Amino acid sequence: MKKILIAGVTSGSGKTTVTLGILKALNEQYRIQSYKVGPDYVDTKFHTRITKRPARNLDNYLVPDSATLKYLFTKDTDEIDLGIVEGVMGLYDGLGTDKDAYSTASVAKQLNIPVVLVINARATSTSAAAILKGFIDFDPGVQIKGVIINNVMSQNHYELIAGAIRRYLKLPVLGYLPHDSTVSLPSRQLGLVPDDELPNIDKKIALIAKEVKQHVDLQQFVKIASPVIKTVKDPFSGLQVRLKLGIAKDKAFSFYYADNLNLLEKIGVELVPFSPLVDQKLPDVDALYIGGGYPEEFASQLAANTLMKKAIQKFSQAGKPIYAECGGLMYLGKTLEEKGTSYPMVGIFDGRSQMTPQLKKFGYCVAYPQENCLLGATKQKIIGHEFHHSVFTPLNEQLKPVLKMKKIRDNEVVDTWNGGYQKQKTFASYLHVHFYQSKSLFTRFLKNLGADMQ
Repeated sequence: MKKILIAGVTSGSGKTTVTLGILKALNEQYRIQSYKVGPDYVDTKFHTRITKRPARNLDNYLVPDSATLKYLFTKDTDEIDLGIVEGVMGLYDGLGTDKDAYSTASVAKQLNIPVVLVINARATSTSAAAILKGFIDFDPGVQIKGVIINNVMSQNHYELIAGAIRRYLKLPVLGYLPHDSTVSLPSRQLGLVPDDELPNIDKKIALIAKEVKQHVDLQQFVKIASPVIKTVKDPFSGLQVRLKLGIAKDKAFSFYYADNLNLLEKIGVELVPFSPLVDQKLPDVDALYIGGGYPEEFASQLAANTLMKKAIQKFSQAGKPIYAECGGLMYLGKTLEEKGTSYPMVGIFDGRSQMTPQLKKFGYCVAYPQENCLLGATKQKIIGHEFHHSVFTPLNEQLKPVLKMKKIRDNEVVDTWNGGYQKQKTFASYLHVHFYQSKSLFTRFLKNLGADMQ
């Protein structure tokens, strides 16, 4: 496999549009494994739609061990021609002011990946060269090997920008994408609207790919990619279990890291999908996993499926394990309030979820259980990520949070809060976790789910 990373100068540069177009254009000729830097669930679904291979996340905060991250990058790639990585935010944007604090640049350096920058051409010409020079000089350890100019208004506009870059920099200009509002991808509170909710998405991606083929030098793009040296062994080797795990998978619940699901299956867990939206009963399983997603967008349908809500409540009351993240917490509460309407949810936790106009929590954090819970042991450090436009409020004093949360930036604690709830063997919180962060944490979690350890 050869590797290459597409990064934006800033958020909104158009790196996702460029990435989707390149994936589509090259997928006809190459076997591609795509990746997304950071804790993203939506962009990866677009990647997967194109390549027909689950896109994987590369995140050196959620997976702090360098060898493990290298393993996740190279695993299952023997038959792959190209590994194409999409960055997150701007190239050097991360946690706090440190350019190496979990930024796209830090991942590019850690995995030795050459970078192609995407710059937005809007309202600029020669100044683009100065911006790019700043990016190149800012960290010589980042291999910036080319640039694609996005949102170009005309051929003359492109020639002005490309000419300035060629005049002042030794940076290959790989081409451009013209301004075209008809192929823009709609967004909502947590980022892009998921691909399966967009009826014309395949047509849009095809149009972007057509523009890429016409205006971007794909041959040069592939030439920039460098070979992967595969030397890292599986850090979780030897772990085998028996467990039937029901997993909520539909339009309301779709936020799962591909590597998490792959790990579960690899060690012997049988993943049995079910839909809280349409299924009338649960599958015959040992435990449930309800991930994040957009329950608020489907609140009326979730509320109307009373048979499924009763089945999940009965499952919990029987003392069977349920693990829920973010949207899963909202679903397992008593009510979900959206746009002035209160929808009855499962009711395991006597609490209310309310949608908010602004993000309530955003970014990396660490959690410390204040008591033994499904996710981990007392005082155990758990690395995670929160990103939500809602708050969950307990409706009685008996429901108390079990996690102490901290947000750390530039080596200082900048925020603390409480979260996460457990009732019998049902645990739910806003926290998203990556299972590869710790083998001991993951092993304990499996035992708490009732797995038969081999």
